Order: sequence, then C-alpha cells, then structure tokens
Amino acid sequence: MAKSKIRGGVHPKGCKELSSGAATVPYQAKGELVFPLSQHIGKPAVPIVKKGDTVLAGQTIAKADGFISAPIISSGSGKVKIIEPRLTSAGVMAQCIVIDNDGQYTLDPSVGQKCDYTKLSSQEILAKVQAAGIVGLGGAGFPTHAKLAPKNPEEIEYVIANGAECEPYITCDDRLMQEHPDWVVMGLKVVLQLFPNAKGVIAIEDNKPAAIAAMQKAVQRDERLSVLELETRYPQGGERGLVHAVTGQWLGGGGALPATLGCIVDNVTTLSAVYQAVCEGMPLMEKGFTVSGDAVANPGNFMIKLGTSLQEVLDAAGGLKAEARKALLGGPMMGTAISSYDVPIVKANNALLCMTRDEVEEADKLMTACIRCGRCGTACPMGLIPQMMAVAAKNKDYARYDQLHGTDCIACGSCTYICPAKRPLTQLFKQTKPVVLGLKRAGQL
Repeated sequence: MAKSKIRGGVHPKGCKELSSGAATVPYQAKGELVFPLSQHIGKPAVPIVKKGDTVLAGQTIAKADGFISAPIISSGSGKVKIIEPRLTSAGVMAQCIVIDNDGQYTLDPSVGQKCDYTKLSSQEILAKVQAAGIVGLGGAGFPTHAKLAPKNPEEIEYVIANGAECEPYITCDDRLMQEHPDWVVMGLKVVLQLFPNAKGVIAIEDNKPAAIAAMQKAVQRDERLSVLELETRYPQGGERGLVHAVTGQWLGGGGALPATLGCIVDNVTTLSAVYQAVCEGMPLMEKGFTVSGDAVANPGNFMIKLGTSLQEVLDAAGGLKAEARKALLGGPMMGTAISSYDVPIVKANNALLCMTRDEVEEADKLMTACIRCGRCGTACPMGLIPQMMAVAAKNKDYARYDQLHGTDCIACGSCTYICPAKRPLTQLFKQTKPVVLGLKRAGQL
C-alpha cells in the first residue's frame, strides 16, 4: 500500500534524534503548581476553591463554564495559596489558581475507581471525559467531550488516532506509542464505543518505526483497528491531511469539520487520557513533554504534572549547556517564543525547545521584497495563495483576505519556511486571521 502524501508541505530537518531514544521519565514538581483558568478553546473555567482551601491530587478546582469549556483538575496536593493573574505560556497575564505544593501528591478518594467501558452508555462515557478535563492534547485544546459528540454519530466511519508527530524535535508522542501502546489502543476502543459504525486508524509517520511496530502488535487481534504509515512530510499530522490519508477525500475550507466526511481525529495522547479517565478513573493531571534543542544539556522526555514550572522541567533536563538565543513552547514550525521560563505547563503544551540560534532574527536581516517565485503556494497544504494573502494583510484589505480564504490558514509555517525572500508570512497571517474572523462575527464582512 502506497504511503499517504499530503498536498504541499515541506521537509524541515527533523532533529528528533536528540530525544527520541530517551525513555519517558516521571517528574513531580517541587515548587508551587499554577493552573491558568483558560487552558482550552472556549470559555475559561470558574474557580470552585478559594485561598486557604486544602486540595488533593485529582480534585476539581475549577468547573467548566458551558459546553465549550473544560474543568481544571489539581495535579498535586496542598493549599490554595492565591488566585491571581500570572504570566502564562501564551505570553499574557491570566487568572490562575496557585497551589502551595506539599510534595505528597495525595490522591483524592474519588479518583482511581476502575470501570468497564463496555457497560457504559455514550452519555456516561462523554460525562467521564468531560469531568476529567480532557481537551485536545496535541496542541489544539478543543474540549474532547464536545468533539466526541457530533450531530450524527452513526455517520462516523473512522476514528483517526493522530500519531504523526510531524513537528521537528518533539518526541513525546513517539515515546508514548512505544512505551504504552495499550493506553492508546484502549482509548481508541473507548471512543469507538460511541461510534458503532466506525473503524479505528492509528496514523504514524514512517520516521517512527519502533512506534509503528509497537502499535501494529497492539492492534493485531482487533479487526476494527489498523495502523496507517504516513510519508514523513510536514505538516502530515494536520487534521485535513489525516482525513485525506484515510478517506482519500479533501476536507473543504470555511471551518469544515472532519465529521462532515465521517471522521473524528484525536491525538494519541488525548486518547491515552480518555483511557485513563474512563477505565482507570484518573482525570487529566499529567502529560508527556519533550525538552530539546541544541542548548539543552540532556534532551529528553518527561511525564509532567500540569501546573509545573517550565524552569523546573528544564532543570530536570540538566539545564542549559549554552546560551539559548531562542526558547519555544512547541516545535520550531508552530511553536510560540517565550521570554521567561517562569510559566506553568498547561494542557496544550508538549515541548520546550532551547536553541543557540534565533533563526527568525537571522531571517529578518536577510529579508527582501517578494520575488514572485510561487514556492509558498506550492508548499501550502491548504492550497492557498500566501503571496496574495500577504499583500491583502499588509494593506489591511480584510475583505480581499477573506476572498482569498485566508481564514483557512492553519499557521503551519510551511510558506515562511520555504520562502527564499525570508518573508514573515505566517506571523502576518496569525495577526490577520483573528481580525477577519472578528469582523465576520460582527457582520462587518
């Protein structure tokens, strides 16, 4: 069977060898635990604890505010120190619950109760996923219970487990699939319980042979499950690319969801969390996290308690062996530059990269006018025309930007990466897209 190939895309240097051989190491924070109330798409959670309250690991400390929201679960035990604005990994000040960590990680008595998922109704499964605070852990942060409740569940034909992990450097999903393939498979089976007509497909890029082998072994006795090898090409792990890889159809633009083509797509870490919540009674308190980059002393993978300071995790990786000119949360293609390590790890975070070079700064010095080569259009996995979008964005011609389907941009960075003129295309689109969407919501476009 030919391996799937996405439309467009690029081949950045992988650099996964820095951490891919490092087994996942559990790490328990020693300092305070900080929980921003907004760790997901949708409305921020609402605190249900106050200063001075004693909390236990696994206890809900903030409730969801509506259907498109998610609760926040304490990953440790101790006392609520304060609820106040703190700097977050998004680079903004946001309301946070701060817990004075007692270092004991005493579990709340309500957690850890095992359950047979086959005896649960769809509503009961969704309720457990929601109560556990699970959101898209590949970086999107969309509440998982909402994604798993499409209008017509009987029309879902495929549940796709996203194990592509196409961003350079990041290896925590790779290690999860190697070390705990059963967690991913069980999470996939739980989700398939919601969709009786669907099959499960675990999609993995072919630069992860050990993960592929582990997952193939884990699914070999289940006819509803299979493993699909993908050609290594960024951004192969994008939702639209995965839907095409499995169905052969291209998902339309304009905010079209995979469910319109009979698909549900969830990251393998998200599925692992679903298994833990539904079958093991453990809410979302920790996740895999990669620390890498040529400035890091000992790049590796860690199982981190949510709310842990980035500085603590960096120290666990041996700290810096050279000056870090650039630090990123996430990968080099879609990650966010940070100015401080004194920020908490939240649900959507999966990596910290510390680099001895700031390639964006270097590119700024080499930038020229657009040379009309068209490479950006060839590389765009969405089939957009970045060259024309950039002109509209710079001129603040938002109607033209919308006509060019600029809001379909997934900010993958392929156009910026391939541009010989070193134009900051992705940065420009990231700034323009929310403006256009806001104008459209207001009925002004």
